[in-house]
Amino acid sequence: MRTMIEFPDFEEKLKKGELNNSYIFCGVDEGLMQDNIKSLVNKNVDKTFRELNYVQFDGSTVDMDAVINTCETIPIMSDKKVILVYRAKFLGEGEDREDNKRFDKLIKYIENVPNFCILIVYYVFENDREKPSNKVKKLDKKTTVVRFDKLKGAALEKRVKSLFEKRGVEIGKIELKLFCDGLENNMNIISNEMDKLCSYTLDRGITKEDIIAMLPPKSDNDIFDLVDCISQKKPERALEILNELIFKGEKATYILFMIERQFNILFNLKLGVESGKNKDMLSKELKLNPYICEKMIAQSKRFSAKQLTNALEFCLNTEETLKSSSVSGKTEMELLIINTITA
Repeated sequence: MRTMIEFPDFEEKLKKGELNNSYIFCGVDEGLMQDNIKSLVNKNVDKTFRELNYVQFDGSTVDMDAVINTCETIPIMSDKKVILVYRAKFLGEGEDREDNKRFDKLIKYIENVPNFCILIVYYVFENDREKPSNKVKKLDKKTTVVRFDKLKGAALEKRVKSLFEKRGVEIGKIELKLFCDGLENNMNIISNEMDKLCSYTLDRGITKEDIIAMLPPKSDNDIFDLVDCISQKKPERALEILNELIFKGEKATYILFMIERQFNILFNLKLGVESGKNKDMLSKELKLNPYICEKMIAQSKRFSAKQLTNALEFCLNTEETLKSSSVSGKTEMELLIINTITA
């Protein structure tokens, strides 16, 4: 009796060349599935003849007889061929008649895939709570089922770092954490944002400012309000906003970098105003919308230069502390707010 495996186990087998003739992939992260399929195809199908020996079928409308016939046809100028049925919704719990027919044909054939062929059928869960269907469990007794759950924490950072390295781009530990924390945990989204960031920075190293500039905007108004509460010495409301951000799913690291960015802009605005620069000059120099620049100039007047310097120092100290996985991000952010208000 076969047992469902997790995708890191599959990746290890792929590295060693220990492959079977058929697989069912299932889980929430389609990007991870596609990455592994790409690696499998690169390893087993010659680039020159890829169009002939790598065939894809849309799982929502697939004719399983066509899939079986393609599997039975010998590869051309290659030892192996790969057949992919993607987004195979017929592996879900639905009772659609046509989907059930597709499933019946697949389960009867899957143990008979020829040695020269690798058949992959993948099914994407609708959400994190979805479990493998009874159909997938039945297939688990006949072939290898690989589960693709979302990467988290250090495992996600390791994967993303390796993808940056493949692109020939350097990224530091802090910048890597900021990038991962600032995005939805989905490899397709992460890969797209990575491409944009690499294009933006070209051949130089990636900075925190680059990441903040390029990531999709999140909770800017909340960060402004949080810093405003600090300026008005309202710790209760500042902590409420912090808790709201965390409840929305924002990571402590991301909130910290946004606060640090806000204080940095306020510091530069304060110095600029004191040196005689006006709103138009500062908005151009700091690349701020004129309306936002005006609001932030008003906010900067509630701080002294020393308070802003202290606030930035507290942010850097908190950043160092958050490098440790043993600390509570929420607690450290609360301490940052209290320390900044009382300093």
